[in-house]
Amino acid sequence: MALSVSQGFDIFLERLTPLQSERDAKARHRRSVETSLTNSARFTVQRFRETGSFGHGTGVRNHCDVDLLVSMSANQPTSDTALLWVKETLQASFPTTVVQIRPPTVVVMFADGAEKWEILPGFRTSPTGDTPVYDIPGPTGGWMSSAPTSHLEYVNEVNQRDGIRGGAKKLARLAKAWKYFNTVPVSSFYLEMRAAQYMEVQTSFRPLVHLCGYFEWLDKIQLADMNDPKGKASRFAACSSTAPRSSTLSKLRTVAARARKAADAEHAGDASSAFGCLDLVFGGRFPGR
Repeated sequence: MALSVSQGFDIFLERLTPLQSERDAKARHRRSVETSLTNSARFTVQRFRETGSFGHGTGVRNHCDVDLLVSMSANQPTSDTALLWVKETLQASFPTTVVQIRPPTVVVMFADGAEKWEILPGFRTSPTGDTPVYDIPGPTGGWMSSAPTSHLEYVNEVNQRDGIRGGAKKLARLAKAWKYFNTVPVSSFYLEMRAAQYMEVQTSFRPLVHLCGYFEWLDKIQLADMNDPKGKASRFAACSSTAPRSSTLSKLRTVAARARKAADAEHAGDASSAFGCLDLVFGGRFPGR
């Protein structure tokens, strides 16, 4: 029997979920990364926080970078210097591995780039006992404030609402799949936070209906900078500079139109056309009917 669009999304979301083998490999490297940073002569580590999608239920199989915030204790230098400290420490520990500064993080490319770690230096600015707020490097230099635990809590709160049924994280994972499968230069963090914000005012989750609405909404607001939803930290942008933003907006217009065609086709009972449009949305990766 031919798949319905809803069944197609169920299969697709299962295929997007990271494998246990990915989780095991990243757990092994986490120990070595943390040991390297803990032994640094430049700074003292207060604690580590995994802040990205891999451990949060929004990652995409084979595209799960591990984001690790290292909370430092030292005289706070410039953001460029903090990044250099992290790079030099990790490069000394992994001399045959590519370690690069790509603001706002230091990127470590294990297994010839198949496994990528992004290390974010941070200095806590909030009092002990309050929601942790950190100064982290900004994408174009300097420091900006971030509250990673608050951000994760916000997504979890929306995701657990009655009627949503995990829809906030599913929508975030679908948005990231669009990004990766179409090489869109947009922040995964931005896509996830906007997905939660979009689902916050919904009463149910239907993958195609809400994916279409989400893309059209992002296009309408033109990827505007987003206020921290908990009011703890700085606004954050969708893209690091003007050139990626222009490219992303162009691809966003295209995907919004394709998602609308898919939704209209499903509504008209033309599942085959809907599947064809969704295959274009996801760069040829959507399940066949």
